[in-house]
Amino acid sequence: MVRILVVDDHAVVRSGLMMLLDGKHGMSVAGEAADGDEALAKAAELRPDVILMDLSMPHGKDGLTATPELKKLLPDTAILILTMHDDEEYLFRAIHAGASGYILKSAPHDELLTAIRHIAQGNAYLSPAATKRLMSDYLEKMKNGEHAGTFESLTEREKEILAKVAQGYSNKEIAEQLIISVKTVESHKANLMEKLDLKTRPDLVKFAMKKGLLNFE
Repeated sequence: MVRILVVDDHAVVRSGLMMLLDGKHGMSVAGEAADGDEALAKAAELRPDVILMDLSMPHGKDGLTATPELKKLLPDTAILILTMHDDEEYLFRAIHAGASGYILKSAPHDELLTAIRHIAQGNAYLSPAATKRLMSDYLEKMKNGEHAGTFESLTEREKEILAKVAQGYSNKEIAEQLIISVKTVESHKANLMEKLDLKTRPDLVKFAMKKGLLNFE
């Protein structure tokens, strides 16, 4: 059973989401919160598998601010951003903050359920609209001559770490999965980003997508 914390400043939205998710599709709602501060308190208490997080919560700490704090508090909890913002800047900032997925509130219910299942299994998820934005941005950069580095220059270990970082895993999680030290993960990550001339996680995600290292549904 996937336990979910629903975070949104609108009570009606929270109620609708809880009705959709609770006790169905192998999911249960562990709790709800109206802003980022309440989400931090509830997450520490309930330790959910997934946090369904709104970005814009004007009456308290917003989702972008709360997400990295939640990941620090509960690194194994996946965060799915559910927002009305179909905007590239918000998408990149959410990924950089540590979110495992990004989906629009206008998305069909089935897509939301798929996204929750996907990130609960430790994978990343971007809605088709978000994926299209990332690819469009990448293609535009290629058109303007901003070529990424050579994938073939990476070692097999660096390719492995590239995929896991792009999927949203923390350095600690990667170290545990590969049975290596966090320092070694950080070293490989720094080397591969230098080889590929990548500066940020969104750049890394786009590169990994181009190489087929991410499997978005």
